[in-house]
Amino acid sequence: MRQSSRHTSYFAFLGHRLSGLALALFLPFHFLVLGLALDQGNRLDDFLKWSDQPLVKMAEWGLVGLLAIHLAFGLRLLMLEYLPWVGQRKHLVWLGGGFAAIAGVLFLIRAF
Repeated sequence: MRQSSRHTSYFAFLGHRLSGLALALFLPFHFLVLGLALDQGNRLDDFLKWSDQPLVKMAEWGLVGLLAIHLAFGLRLLMLEYLPWVGQRKHLVWLGGGFAAIAGVLFLIRAF
């Protein structure tokens, strides 16, 4: 493994990039469901009943986790670009990861 890929910031970069790609893949499905709300109310009701299953709730938890990861590491990038540079700032990676984990756990507790 190369030296740069073992650096803590590399994992933050990877988390931000992969969560962004996963969210981009989710968006067409999201727009499809929003379209159901506008055009076909009965199909939306069927979808909402289907979405009350435990497996779907876990998938929603994964989606909230991806959003939290993307937000936290995106804020980290903004801080790196716009705040004065002080040290390596490894604590921002752990802070972002902790924020994402807490957001995911809180959503999971509320979902069930």
